[in-house]
Amino acid sequence: MIYYVIPAYQPGSSFVTVVQGLIESGVSPQSIIVVNDGSAEVCAPFFSEVKGFGVEVLVHEVNRGKGGALKTALKFAMEKGRDLTGVVTLDADGQHLPQDVVRVAEQLERNPEALILGVRSFGEGVPLRSRFGNVLTRSLMRFFTGQSISDTQTGLRGIPAGFFPELLSIDANGYEFEMDMLMQCKGRYRIHEVAIQTIYIDDNAASHFNPIMDSMRIYLVLFRFVVSSVLSAVVDNVIFAIGFLVWPNIAGCQVLGRLGSLCLNYSLNRSKVFRSDNSVASSMPKYLGLVVFSGVLSYLLIRMLSAAGMNVIVAKLFAETLLFFFNFVVQRTYIFKHS
Repeated sequence: MIYYVIPAYQPGSSFVTVVQGLIESGVSPQSIIVVNDGSAEVCAPFFSEVKGFGVEVLVHEVNRGKGGALKTALKFAMEKGRDLTGVVTLDADGQHLPQDVVRVAEQLERNPEALILGVRSFGEGVPLRSRFGNVLTRSLMRFFTGQSISDTQTGLRGIPAGFFPELLSIDANGYEFEMDMLMQCKGRYRIHEVAIQTIYIDDNAASHFNPIMDSMRIYLVLFRFVVSSVLSAVVDNVIFAIGFLVWPNIAGCQVLGRLGSLCLNYSLNRSKVFRSDNSVASSMPKYLGLVVFSGVLSYLLIRMLSAAGMNVIVAKLFAETLLFFFNFVVQRTYIFKHS
């Protein structure tokens, strides 16, 4: 069984057309879940109308965000669905044609262990903010996760039932939930793409996506590694700087700084950044090996740069910056890869 999920916040009359289109395409009304995500009372007639079709309407008294609405629907599907294959999610503003929704559902039926993405083309006629946002986000996704995804922001997705527990554990409730969903797929679920038609109504004016605030939330998902590294670097460099003032020994202070930041960095990277399911016994020795190796490289760079006349503290910051990307790639592909 597949449920069709439509999160709706302040929808217009086109929302009713979306539901009607699904039913006319052969989708059973009883398999459609609409989530009224804290919409104003003026929208009540639209929800009443679709409920009259036999559609399930779940209600949030206050707006929880798109991720929150999707999680409510996933919980409902888990509780009610027998022989559940998964859900297909789509937007309420008419951007997804019924035939494309059905095609994604068919792909999910054929690939029940994969995340199905309905991917749009981003050529002529696509609003600049949508085109630019997708190009930037998919480039960052490719670098930070190694995943090549054509459309990172599509709302038309086929989500396998086996993926539900992990998605329900995600803290995010806004648009960043959909980005986190892609991050969680790494090493766990294949991603299968289905080409769909690209439709923007009135230059996408009905979208509740805030191009500044919501983009920041999405990109923060990608920059977890940066945040973890910065926090660890602060601990490392503070200990190094204080230690060097008291005991001007580069190697000794380097070791002290590394030890001070090691536990914090390992914990954050394993649980929050890469969300690895590898055991501590498996990943810790590799991580310690990387720490030793990069520490030696950093020490050699600091010695070389300080011998050339650069201030020791500045030399350390420069060396750590150079090693940042090296450390990320090694941890992503070798230490914290998913089993």
